[in-house]
Parts: sequence; structure tokens; C-alpha cells
Amino acid sequence: MIKTILWDVDGTLLDFLAAERAAIRTLFSVFDLGECTDEMLARYSAINVVFWQRLERNEITRAEVLRGRFEQFFSEYGLDASIAEQFNERYQLTLGDTIVYRDDSLNILKALKGKVRQYVVSNGTIVAQTKKLKNSKIGEVMDGVFLSEKLGVEKPDKGFFDEVFDEIGVDDLNEVMIIGDSLTSDIQGGMNAGIQTCWYNPDHLDLPDQYHVDHIIFDLHEVFDLLD
Repeated sequence: MIKTILWDVDGTLLDFLAAERAAIRTLFSVFDLGECTDEMLARYSAINVVFWQRLERNEITRAEVLRGRFEQFFSEYGLDASIAEQFNERYQLTLGDTIVYRDDSLNILKALKGKVRQYVVSNGTIVAQTKKLKNSKIGEVMDGVFLSEKLGVEKPDKGFFDEVFDEIGVDDLNEVMIIGDSLTSDIQGGMNAGIQTCWYNPDHLDLPDQYHVDHIIFDLHEVFDLLD
């Protein structure tokens, strides 16, 4: 029986791509960089994913992710890459200005409150996630928030989950489930931690053989069926 749910935020509870697109377009105007096309946004998003996955594998540092993704993006489009660090600082704050829920996630969390313990587990930056959780009101519903930047270790590292379990107290790992959209971060993290995994897969993607998933859901409302 599941008693504790660990929730990913970006791409699971909130539509990260919507916030990403809005923030970058806003900052292109602020920094007078010209038009940011849909093609450019798609390219940035792809670059960003690669940088975060390198962080998950401990190949680069968080600082290298935050600066390097914009340096590469700007360089590819002939823009001034020297503003990458300044752009990123503004970007972290601007990300929280656009809140788009996935599958009415806030009301789902409210409906689950008191029935299971719910915690945020995220690799997002403290600045960005703090603002998102406040503006979305998701932070008010949660029993706690765990950010890798504060813990000093990233998902999917087992050490991240060890820190979480030490803090919240877990007697039986079988009673804990992580729900997230990222196979490399959330699902691999759950596998490393020895807890149940629930892959949020709204795009109906194929599951690669190397991942063990206990549950696959295409809509967050399906969580209620898993808890019955």
C-alpha cells in the first residue's frame, strides 16, 4: 500500500515547456536579441535536456549546466554568448511567472492530501522552484520539498533519496512511490532507491528495456486508481 508519493515538478505537475518558452521569449525582448522562433525554442529545449542529463551522470557541474546551455544556444545562432550567465540569472526568476498545470494537478494533489504523504523531489534550481511552487500553490499542499541543489546531490543518485528518507522517515520502501516524466532522472532514481516507480507518459512513448517501471500513467488522474 502506497503511503508516500514523491512528485517530480517540471513536466509532471507543471508544464515546463510552456514556462520555458514564455521565459525565453520574454528575455529575448529584455536583452534585445531579436525574434525567438519556434525552431529556436525547440533547439534550446533539446540542448537543455542534454545538459541536464550530463548533470544526472555527474559529468558536469550545475553551474556548467546553467551557463553552458545558453552559451551553446547563443553560439549556434550567432548571438553574444558572453551574456549567458546574466541571461540565466534572469531566466531562473522568469520561469516561475508562467504556471500551466498538467491534468489539473493542483486539485489532484489537494484531493490526495491527508490520504498519502506528498513531497516534491526536483533537480530544478532553488530560485526557480521556490517561485513556481509559490505561484502555483503546489508548495502549500505538499508535506515537504526536496531540491537537489540544496541537498548537494542530484536525482537519480541514490544519495538524493537517502537524504529524503532520512528526513521524512521511511520504514518500508515498498510504501513509497515516485511519479515523474523523466526516465533518466525520476524512474532511474526510483530504481536506484528501491522504491515503486510510476512513469507519467502523456505522449505514449515506448519504454526502453533498461528501465523497470511498476506503473505507467498517461493522465495524472490515474494515480487515484493506483492507490485504491
